[in-house]
Amino acid sequence: MTLVSGFVEHVIDLLHDFGGVSARRMFGGYGLYRRGVMFALVFEDVLYLKVDQINRPDFIAAGMEPFTYEHHSARTVEMPYWQAPSELFDDAEAMVHWADRAFGAALRSRGSAVGDRSRRPPRPGLRGAGRTSRRRT
Repeated sequence: MTLVSGFVEHVIDLLHDFGGVSARRMFGGYGLYRRGVMFALVFEDVLYLKVDQINRPDFIAAGMEPFTYEHHSARTVEMPYWQAPSELFDDAEAMVHWADRAFGAALRSRGSAVGDRSRRPPRPGLRGAGRTSRRRT
């Protein structure tokens, strides 16, 4: 039994020089990971790469679109993953370049999320605030 689709295997082969890319099934598609960080997803044999404010202009210039889905509330949700340009599938070096930029976006995304939590003030009532300790003698 094949664990990944032929399309996903092809993408992973193109990313051979990027190193350590694996695929995990998720929500009817696949997440692509490197060093435990998801930087791409594949849905219905379409590759989407992680974007942020740094690499989004590249996707816009290439005429690519974001990954969207219909939420059960009937609203369209846009994810921070955009379709990869078709020419990447004929050029492993270009695929690695775009994947590296997507990986950078994924790392920046993780860093900002961690950073946001570390700057939050402690919530009241935690760490025993207002409680006294009793020692038994």
